[in-house]
Amino acid sequence: MSEQPGQFPYTRGISDTAKPWIMGQYAGFGSPAQSNARFRSLLDQGVTGFSVALDLPTQLGLDSDDPKALGEVGRVGVAIDSLADIEILMAGIPLEKISQVRTTANSIGYLWTALFTALAETRGVHPNDFGLFIQNDVLKEFVARGTQIFPPAPSLRLAVDTIEHCVRHTPRWVPLAMSGYHIREAGSNAAQEIGYTFANAIAYLDECVRRGLSVDAVAPTLFTFLSVNMDVLAEIAKLRAARRVWANLVRNRYGTKDPRSEQLRIFAFTAGSSLTAQQPLNNVVRATAEMIAAALGGIQTMHVSAYDEALGVPTEAAATLALRTQQIVAFETGLNGVVDPLGGAPYVEALTDAVERDILDVMDAVARRGGALACIESGYLVSELSDAAYQYSQEVESGARTVVGVNVYQEPKGPLDVFTVDPAMEAAQVAAVRAVRAARGPVAGVLADVADAARGQDNVIPACTAAVRARATIGEVVAVLRGVYGSWQPSGTF
Repeated sequence: MSEQPGQFPYTRGISDTAKPWIMGQYAGFGSPAQSNARFRSLLDQGVTGFSVALDLPTQLGLDSDDPKALGEVGRVGVAIDSLADIEILMAGIPLEKISQVRTTANSIGYLWTALFTALAETRGVHPNDFGLFIQNDVLKEFVARGTQIFPPAPSLRLAVDTIEHCVRHTPRWVPLAMSGYHIREAGSNAAQEIGYTFANAIAYLDECVRRGLSVDAVAPTLFTFLSVNMDVLAEIAKLRAARRVWANLVRNRYGTKDPRSEQLRIFAFTAGSSLTAQQPLNNVVRATAEMIAAALGGIQTMHVSAYDEALGVPTEAAATLALRTQQIVAFETGLNGVVDPLGGAPYVEALTDAVERDILDVMDAVARRGGALACIESGYLVSELSDAAYQYSQEVESGARTVVGVNVYQEPKGPLDVFTVDPAMEAAQVAAVRAVRAARGPVAGVLADVADAARGQDNVIPACTAAVRARATIGEVVAVLRGVYGSWQPSGTF
């Protein structure tokens, strides 16, 4: 084949040189102090970047003492209410020595930007001196995760405010991770995962262009966040096809001139949906197979799921084993020393071509219906994902799809240590956010500035940064914005 690694359209990889991927682990639970201890332990174990799991109240813009947060504080991630919590979360962690701090902030991506900008100020460092990876893909929340707060149009505006601010002020930061992972976890097939992700990306990039930003200034800062599932060869083909589709998309639609714009950087995450609560140690094998597929597919940064994640937040031992899985694949298998080792294999090339055609068909179907925003508002995307998820579940239930330990080779459940969060933590976090409010000065003025920016055309990030610097809480800022934008009410018609 004529195409080589590092050459357009980058099917075989964005570089002609094999490099170790950034090794991160998704972690975070309970209070900021508890998560800080876990992060520091992971850094000692060799992590070069980590992902901050946020609890649901934080993701939804609710403070820990909000009545709607009751029972969820710190359960599926760390509770963050204010800059004080970020200071505790990152205590003793040298920001400038970490390759990436990643997070699940989507509907609050703009606030995550503000919080870490303010944190950098308190440390006397420039925000661009360290790497921040903000997921910030709010559009996929409407179809795959459900943490959206505002209607789609203002949600898109806030996401692009984040992109614009980072492009202009912190170009080292990743202001958007175009997220197919959650679309796949919601039930999509591989082509839908990529197709819907890129349809959302078009919405973001079109808005950036409307504001006068060059795509060549934006695209090189972006990542895509993809799932790696159990069908090893199909997943390798998916990653190769995604790079090709992206390269052609940005060149043909936006006329990009910078090769970096056309080089799709991939953050891969082994599939949480492939993990089973039955015989959970089998998940070690599943995650290893998916990790190998990711390595063969040419990813740039990686997370491996812990074997007990189907049961709850990973235990420290399970998280460490997941990291060791990455390290063994990277440093003992030889896979880290070759770019696209399966390139040229007839089956893999044919499969790559087939996945590419399917991705383009999916993107065309969205475009014919008016684009991502229109398909979100009509309910089309939710309907398509529901159908795909139902088909998958039927295949498992009928036995057409084999899942070891679930529909074949079943065994009685055995004992397994499961991570638990101290029930007293929630009360302590509630007390902490109330103490922040009691100790700070007035915040009405800075919150009014946030509302003014939201009502007008100004980028909201500077106003949000001033607000969190003054110790306004996440819930207070979001409440002000909700007063401007309203809340999301799905139409459910398409």
